[in-house]
Amino acid sequence: MTVYSKKITMHTNKKIDFVRITNLVRQAVKESGVQDGIALINPMHITASVFINDNESGLIEDFQNWLEKLAPKNFDYRHHKTGEDNGFSHLWRTIMGRETVVSVQNFELELGKWEEIFYGEFDGCRDKKILIKVLGE
Repeated sequence: MTVYSKKITMHTNKKIDFVRITNLVRQAVKESGVQDGIALINPMHITASVFINDNESGLIEDFQNWLEKLAPKNFDYRHHKTGEDNGFSHLWRTIMGRETVVSVQNFELELGKWEEIFYGEFDGCRDKKILIKVLGE
């Protein structure tokens, strides 16, 4: 069994951003040489998410509006009593999920017709890592 790991650095210029990373993951799968297996994509930070959905700008705006309704940015979170100001970003990460796993077949990601892999940044403007781990034969 092959186990291939790659860490990539993300740095967004916005505090909140949604970045399509499908091609970065595809590249890691090619580098791994895995024909049949899985790819784990994990943002290694508590205020970021990796998820799969449609690459449609209206939907991305809908995500942001929905998250704002569920956990508003301008709310007096108990977390802020520790000196932080990003309570919402931890909640957004929990809502959108931590990581995703995608099947690999014939050296390619097995994604549905409209599926894309996204990095959700909820407390950006600084370097963060994403771990891509590909396992298989």
